[in-house]
Amino acid sequence: MSFSSTFCSGSCKTDGNTLNDPGRDNLITPNLIKSFKSRCFALYSIQTQTNLLGRENMKVPIVTILLVIAFSLPVFAQKGVDAQTKTIKDEGNKVTTRSNDATRSFDWGKGKTKVRDRLPNPTKLTARRNVLIASIIDVLREQKIVVDDASSRMKDGIIVTQPFVFAKGSVITQNELTRYAILESTDSAWTRAQYTLTIEVQSIDGIQNNVSVNAKIEGRANNGLMSEWLTVRSSGVAEDEFLAKLIEAVTGTSPDPTQDTGH
Repeated sequence: MSFSSTFCSGSCKTDGNTLNDPGRDNLITPNLIKSFKSRCFALYSIQTQTNLLGRENMKVPIVTILLVIAFSLPVFAQKGVDAQTKTIKDEGNKVTTRSNDATRSFDWGKGKTKVRDRLPNPTKLTARRNVLIASIIDVLREQKIVVDDASSRMKDGIIVTQPFVFAKGSVITQNELTRYAILESTDSAWTRAQYTLTIEVQSIDGIQNNVSVNAKIEGRANNGLMSEWLTVRSSGVAEDEFLAKLIEAVTGTSPDPTQDTGH
């Protein structure tokens, strides 16, 4: 195969000379060498550009991956903050529901202190007389009230106590006397208060008995010059409280109402 058929198809001209001339097939001229160098340089340039393009094309996906990772890192780093922020927003946007007045139900008596009517005085109790007297003494002992044996007549069913101090101090005494007694004058300065109980058991038959209680209320008044014990009229609270304790001791059931606890 001739040199001209390798690099030229058809007719190639260099400086006016035809390479496919049959008479010059075996001639290598300077122009032909120059043309060969040009073609080799062109092929090298194409190969070089192809290699560079290949490297750049390989760099594109690597750069893309790096950019994706770079922009994803803040998202992962803020996951905890986003959850906390969402919780704060939810708490702040929470709407408290309140029923309107049309759907609300009112219980005006719930939670209030229940009171009862005063117990009858005397009160009828079913028990043998000696058992009932023993129960009275037990109740007095539980209340830390001492029986005055000298004044009491147990055989007749009469029990008298020693004075029981139930209030001390000017403020407390004034309030307690107002509850246990009926004060006709507010000019006195009360410093102490006490009461003495007289309990009488009257038999109706062998089992039923009437129990009556009387309280003598006294207050120590101070008018600036002297102090003295003054007897005031009972309001009936001391008698009622003792009868309620006695009924609970004899029957096992308290006459006081059960209070609501609010639950």
